[in-house]
Amino acid sequence: MSSRFIARLGLRWLPLLCMAALIVGLPVGCAVLQHKERELVFRIEPGTAGWYTGLPKAVQEFELRPASFKSGQNIHGWWYPAANKDAPAILYLHGVRWNLTGQLFRIEQLHALGFSVLAIDYRGFGQSLGDLPSETTVYEDARIAWERFQTLQPDPGKRLIYGHSLGGAVAIDLAAELGKQAPLPVRGLVIESTFTSLADVATAVSNTSLPVRWLLSQKFDSIDKIADIHMPLLVVHGLDDRYVPPRFSQQLFEAAQEPKHLLLVPGASHNNSMSLAGRSYGQALDRLMRTKMPDPVVSHSTARDNAS
Repeated sequence: MSSRFIARLGLRWLPLLCMAALIVGLPVGCAVLQHKERELVFRIEPGTAGWYTGLPKAVQEFELRPASFKSGQNIHGWWYPAANKDAPAILYLHGVRWNLTGQLFRIEQLHALGFSVLAIDYRGFGQSLGDLPSETTVYEDARIAWERFQTLQPDPGKRLIYGHSLGGAVAIDLAAELGKQAPLPVRGLVIESTFTSLADVATAVSNTSLPVRWLLSQKFDSIDKIADIHMPLLVVHGLDDRYVPPRFSQQLFEAAQEPKHLLLVPGASHNNSMSLAGRSYGQALDRLMRTKMPDPVVSHSTARDNAS
């Protein structure tokens, strides 16, 4: 991915935007700047991706409209069932810019590996109607999709969560929440081409010394959550990723608890690790599905109750 494309994504402008917010220091001014920050972070492209050629016949489209949504809001999604009705399933959470039509090539690859796939657009993307997304709303949307996902694949041992790029941060947040439950309601987590925090990637792209972490309203602090997932983990990153440096995935991997596996793909960019890894990717997913589940996490309150 070229530096020109990175510039279009707007991340290199985030530190300057944050400094402007600090200087302005007025509630109205800050609200406007935070809205601009979200525009730069999510960088939504309208319409369909140029390489999209239509949905496979087996894909079922659906809409989610929970009672908590405002009038006119919805989550649009796809359910792509595997030929084997008993196949494991993946909840697919995408990154910025492209809606589901730009993700189909990756969804089809996961399906070809034998998985059913549930994929959603966050509100504001594609046919999912709503306001400009925020960190809070994409986390909410993932949780709502999870509720549907459980009904489509009722076996916790056959459920995986997958997140690409910023979707990796969304997936880690969801997995950290689910990791508090015993027994675990999910088999494992896959994160690809993702980062430690939005501040870290903005700092790397813009090459600035500004205190970006303290100025951004959109944090996506995966590094602070990764140790709390308590489930098997697969971390994937292309070694030629010029958008998100692979060192961020390595740092996430180091901070995570066992069991975990790191797949670094030589020559792969931000978007093609799955295709370039070939059999290695499928083998890594098979290994994840066979990994022994960690022991349940016992909270301090539970431990006290058991001791009394």
